[in-house]
Amino acid sequence: MVEPMYSPWGTVEQCKTLYPGVFEVATARHGGIMVRREVAMNLLSKDALKVGFVEGRYHCFEEDCDAQVVIRELLDQGLIEPKINAHFKEGEYSDCIDGILQTCQPEYWQAREKRLEDAQKELSTGKCNGVEER
Repeated sequence: MVEPMYSPWGTVEQCKTLYPGVFEVATARHGGIMVRREVAMNLLSKDALKVGFVEGRYHCFEEDCDAQVVIRELLDQGLIEPKINAHFKEGEYSDCIDGILQTCQPEYWQAREKRLEDAQKELSTGKCNGVEER
């Protein structure tokens, strides 16, 4: 997919593809994550779609408090790996993302925790999608 040239935050100066249709963009002053709307509808949870805003062909997540929702969703689905580098030792990146979400997006965080809890309950009862396994 073609990377965006413009963003709600200004002209895109740097763009990194996190996953096909998911772009981390930076402008002269700000940035965030832009997800093609058709990709967002298939990739992100309904709770994630409540965060951010739609502009043109993209669902946009501002870098300070909203972008972590997309990162958490990609991490949860195993579509990206947590960063491990000079700034983040193993496990620290996910902890950082989770801390920001708990502070800045508590409604999303609580909904995510409930989804994970419900999925765990289904696994422990031997049900998949509400259908009992034989």
